[in-house]
Amino acid sequence: MSGWNGVGAAYAASYADLCAGTTQVIVQALGAGAQRTLLDVGSGTGSLAAKLAEDGWVVTGCEPEPTMRSISSMRHPNVPVICGTLPSLAFADGAFDCVTANFVLNHVNDPRRSAAEMLRVTTAGGIVLATTWTATPSLFWVSVCERAGLGPATGERLPADKDFERSCAGFGRMLQQSGWQDLTVSETHWTWHANAEVLWSSVTGGVAGAGAFFLSLDERDRRQFQLAFDELCNERVVDGTIALEHSAAVATGHAG
Repeated sequence: MSGWNGVGAAYAASYADLCAGTTQVIVQALGAGAQRTLLDVGSGTGSLAAKLAEDGWVVTGCEPEPTMRSISSMRHPNVPVICGTLPSLAFADGAFDCVTANFVLNHVNDPRRSAAEMLRVTTAGGIVLATTWTATPSLFWVSVCERAGLGPATGERLPADKDFERSCAGFGRMLQQSGWQDLTVSETHWTWHANAEVLWSSVTGGVAGAGAFFLSLDERDRRQFQLAFDELCNERVVDGTIALEHSAAVATGHAG
């Protein structure tokens, strides 16, 4: 989906830490790389790709947004990152032993075609892994919008014929329809402890649906949004942070 242009620095300072909540589960699911090749699609600022490289995978990052790639190259110079995006990857069939996509299939315009493209560039019998939100960051921002009397910051949604149910079962059905084999889907839960400054920087930096919504507001509504945000944070803050519960479906499968 659109809406991520130029947000690399704001994402790195905020949601990158949130999205890292699945890292350990992914590492455990894939196991040691043993110098096998791996493509991380939608690699963002490169933290997952770097962790997988530490575990012995020969990793290539693939990220369409230039500010994300710039931060990734600066922070993780030993992990190459190229410009590319689903559902059309510039790689030969079966080019990688493993392909991962952490919180990516929930952002593309055609999840099934994109999941099938992941299979195409995976070697026969190779591993594919993807995650999607089941409890999303938008829940906090919906509360802010309700308090401010504004429309909810739910972000873009796909047409019904492209969308999928945001649950483990729904994610699994979509991936099976895309051709993933030997599919297993589990749910992981974690708490993101974020301070108010980090949360505020994400919306003012235009990150995700909430950021795009905030930037679309006029000055009056932005003030209402900020007042509601400050009130909600003051109510929820404990030891300097706001505890936000999140969960994700983690799916692994194999290419035929």
